[in-house]
Amino acid sequence: MSSEQQHVPCVLAFDLGASSGRAFIGEIRSESPDNSTGATADAPGVRKLHITEIHRFPNVPVQIGGHLHWDTPMLLREIKTGIRKAFQAGYRPESCAIDTWGVDFGLLDRNGELLGIPYHYRDRQTEGLVEEVSALVGAERLFRESGLQFMPFNTLYQLYAMKKAGSPKLDLAETLLLTPDLLSYFLTGRRVCEFTMATTTGLFDPGRGAWNSALMEQLGIPSTIFPDPVPPGTVIGELTAEVCAELDVPPIKTIAVASHDTESAAAAVPADSPAFAYLVSGTWSLLGTQMAKPLLTPAVLERQFSNEGGVDGTYHLLKNIMGLWILQECKRKWEQAGEAYTFAELVELAERAKPLRSLIDPDDLRFMNPADMPEEIRAYCRETGQPVPDSPGAFARCILESLALRYRQVLEQAEELTGSRFAGLHMVGGGIQNELLCRLTAEAIGRPVWAGPVEASAIGNLLVQLRTGGWLKDLQEGLELVKASFPFQVYEPKQETEPENEKRTALWAAAYERFERLGRSIPC
Repeated sequence: MSSEQQHVPCVLAFDLGASSGRAFIGEIRSESPDNSTGATADAPGVRKLHITEIHRFPNVPVQIGGHLHWDTPMLLREIKTGIRKAFQAGYRPESCAIDTWGVDFGLLDRNGELLGIPYHYRDRQTEGLVEEVSALVGAERLFRESGLQFMPFNTLYQLYAMKKAGSPKLDLAETLLLTPDLLSYFLTGRRVCEFTMATTTGLFDPGRGAWNSALMEQLGIPSTIFPDPVPPGTVIGELTAEVCAELDVPPIKTIAVASHDTESAAAAVPADSPAFAYLVSGTWSLLGTQMAKPLLTPAVLERQFSNEGGVDGTYHLLKNIMGLWILQECKRKWEQAGEAYTFAELVELAERAKPLRSLIDPDDLRFMNPADMPEEIRAYCRETGQPVPDSPGAFARCILESLALRYRQVLEQAEELTGSRFAGLHMVGGGIQNELLCRLTAEAIGRPVWAGPVEASAIGNLLVQLRTGGWLKDLQEGLELVKASFPFQVYEPKQETEPENEKRTALWAAAYERFERLGRSIPC
């Protein structure tokens, strides 16, 4: 066997979410038909992607005065720890890459030093600015030149808030780097802006494929601080000599993958058809479909969908849905009151709670960052004339069923906008570990749900690295690797062949009618 055949391709992915970060080693190995490792010339085996979690850490925001911030120095420290652990465990990754949530950023001064602590997207500084900027610029123009759903945390509104507050950081800034690019800069000393992240800002014009300098000038945002975007798969550079000395590791390449975690996850969806719908489920839920180019029609604006960039110049028509954040916040509030539940316990309690009793609109902005999430849900139910949840199980059931119904609504809207009919829904991400949510979603949409893989963002990150390193010829080969390596669970809606199932289907139909009648504070 040649040395090239013996070599096991190995790369390192950092996947940072809103509540935790993880480091994964990814290796392509050949397995014989009996699933043992290794292969021979006579039996070359099946190539599979093996992932190994080597480091995990919490990502907890920090309240400083009146503002909510990310603990960016901590994130950098944990990423460095992950690199060190990889080598200490005997791995020799050829590259590393970082994916994170979108929109947030850090500012560098002319010496390349960080100006302040980056704001968290749930910081309240942008309240009311969606309406103000829309009135100033015009909602139609704003959508046409950004392609984005109007969300208060978009980079555009954060920068406009800083401008209105007279922040001196904007005057001192030489470069703006979005979160994964900022962390990669700390490792390499190289400043880049990755394409998928650029499209989350509201300041990148997808029609022209360039930064919207005219809009920045109108809003008083400096346009010179934005580096030109680079495509996923770009080699940023190697670890600096200082980082290598600190960690006692050799210089390895750092790659700009699809650095927005949603697009990394989308790159790992094991779909059999080019026309598919997916849901990335976690703190946020993002439901969308891949397209060759952005869809910038008035109907997309009316429905408030986003066009975000993906791998290989694709765009994804998708919608942000509040997600499991609502349940996470209830859990946190109950813990503060001395009632601690695991997520598994909450799901078990939800299983026993009465179905389809109370519903909320998960995307009502009152659930964005309230002081008391359970009380906010109680108030919403009172105001809409519904029974008020009276136990943790009832709250959890309300949240999960409401999410499932919202998924149906957004899935049907995506079909209207694209003229497609999707056979079912691919669900990926950590949220699919909640089997009740997957089952409820299948019931709500009346179609199959294909759940898996769980670590889709990390896997998409690894695939782009492996392609950049020459170990995959294209992403289609990468998806075949995903299908061979990560089995998925199928959730089918119950068939209407039995009277009990007919009754259940009728209950879901009535619940969806109720859900659609719920008052909304934002366009649906």
